[in-house]
Amino acid sequence: MQIQFLGTGAGMPSKERNTSALALKLLEERGTVWLFDCGEATQHQILHTSIRPRKIEKIFITHLHGDHIFGLPGLLSSRSFLGGEDTLTLYGPKGLKEWIEFSFELSNTHITYPIEFVEIQEGVIFEDEQFIVTAMELEHVIQCFGFRIEQKPLPGELLVEKARELGVPKGPLLGKLKNGQDITLEDGEIILSKEVTSPPKKGFIVTILGDTRLCDNSKLLSRQADIVVHEATFDHSTSQHAANYGHSTNIEAAQIAKEAGAHYLLLNHISARFLPADIQKLVLDAKETFPDLYLVKDFDQFSWKNNELIQEI
Repeated sequence: MQIQFLGTGAGMPSKERNTSALALKLLEERGTVWLFDCGEATQHQILHTSIRPRKIEKIFITHLHGDHIFGLPGLLSSRSFLGGEDTLTLYGPKGLKEWIEFSFELSNTHITYPIEFVEIQEGVIFEDEQFIVTAMELEHVIQCFGFRIEQKPLPGELLVEKARELGVPKGPLLGKLKNGQDITLEDGEIILSKEVTSPPKKGFIVTILGDTRLCDNSKLLSRQADIVVHEATFDHSTSQHAANYGHSTNIEAAQIAKEAGAHYLLLNHISARFLPADIQKLVLDAKETFPDLYLVKDFDQFSWKNNELIQEI
């Protein structure tokens, strides 16, 4: 799994930061990409990455502010021209479906693939054999959601030598054992999968929060998460200003990660008021509360390997 940031700014684009969007790359897990928010010019940002729009399987929208959705109509349209044929599922608050369909109607835009709209309600919004995604409402000036993406436990590794010692021949029986199925040998002996496989491996947990002031649901979504993506629009000196506008500070984001028992924190959605020279102070101040954090910039990419977050250079 990889996370790549396509836009890390707040409110409007700047020379350093585009508006909100990030990609959760699940290429090894399911051969697809999940996009979270789609601010203006997101498809332009994608041109500078290895992401293929036809690989985007799901788009999750936290809320309907323009800096989180104004790139959607263009990206959805371009996906048709770029070979997208598979269904794309679009998750978002009430009103998103109406806005997209109205935009397509007025602009005479025709999509060549199916779009499935899911209006977000609190609770589980997606589940299959690999992942479960939970949404909870945050505290912003309009309805806004955060998402908790949990990878289900992975099968343990097959202990081939142990299986061979028990008389399991090469071939499909080994595959069945690896997939958790018990088997019966020709002589009638039953071999249990758990006897020849290591224990299941814990999957990763990623929490991606929309715009929010300090709130309990941020902490609940972040509980024991491996990675938390949290906005840090303001700094500690403007905490009251942040709360008035439904946003958080760098210190408040660090506080959420600490109290939730998260492992890593990625600070995102940075106001243009902070110049490059200010960034180091934002990081150092937040690290006093939660040391394992990064303040991200556009195109930063992180990989999750062996239960560690690795920033790619």
